[in-house]
Amino acid sequence: MHVRGQSDPIANIEGYLFQVASSVLTDRARRDSVRHRGAHLELTETFHPVEELTPERVLRGREDVDRLVAALEEMPEATRDAFVLHRFEEMSYDAIAGHLGISTSAVGRHLMKAVRFLAARDLP
Repeated sequence: MHVRGQSDPIANIEGYLFQVASSVLTDRARRDSVRHRGAHLELTETFHPVEELTPERVLRGREDVDRLVAALEEMPEATRDAFVLHRFEEMSYDAIAGHLGISTSAVGRHLMKAVRFLAARDLP
């Protein structure tokens, strides 16, 4: 066995392998201390449970979306517009006020009305 870059054969292969293993472990310890690897929790089922995607769960999700769409259609137009712009378009109260031509406080009132409207129908 030869060491890369050297033409002489390794006299003590066992000693050479021990030195390589020692160097690898030292490098790993240095890298881990720099990255603070021990300070992080391992992501496990306990800390991050993953729910299975089942046909029943997909069906429930579709039914929830259908109920939300139906509730939005029943909502007064200005309330629905403010809610959709805030929740789905992620617009600020000020931006919604400018877009709809109403005051910022009116936007707040419409959003509270929308939340109560959806809560009465057991929707998020």
